[in-house]
Amino acid sequence: MYFLKTSASFDSAHFLHSYDGKCANIHGHRWTIEVTVASEKLRDSGNCRGMLIDFSDLKRAVRTLADEFDHALIYEEGTLKQNTIAALKDENFHLISVPFRPTAENFARSFSEKLSSAGLPVKSVTVWETPDNCAVYEEG
Repeated sequence: MYFLKTSASFDSAHFLHSYDGKCANIHGHRWTIEVTVASEKLRDSGNCRGMLIDFSDLKRAVRTLADEFDHALIYEEGTLKQNTIAALKDENFHLISVPFRPTAENFARSFSEKLSSAGLPVKSVTVWETPDNCAVYEEG
């Protein structure tokens, strides 16, 4: 089995609605997405002969995903009042609504699904919330 791994980071804020603790408040992280792709075989022809995937294609996909979330306030759908959302948008804040509680675990699964649906042979996605804490989602 062959594996390739790359990562990209982004800065954003989130909060955990109805959480009993500090994370109920808006706070930020330097998130890092670490993606591992895998294959039993390497390509046997063409420009990418002898490769699992071109590293530049893998890096571009992960960087694009990270850039979507960079410098945003990420919140779970239905957890902010509409007038709060309107006021933040009126101030030109970058808001991202997600259909799940914005935890490292849920981001790992969501990022894995997005990259897999883009055609990458994803084995696992690790989302680092801090330098010491991460969540891993593994395909299959």
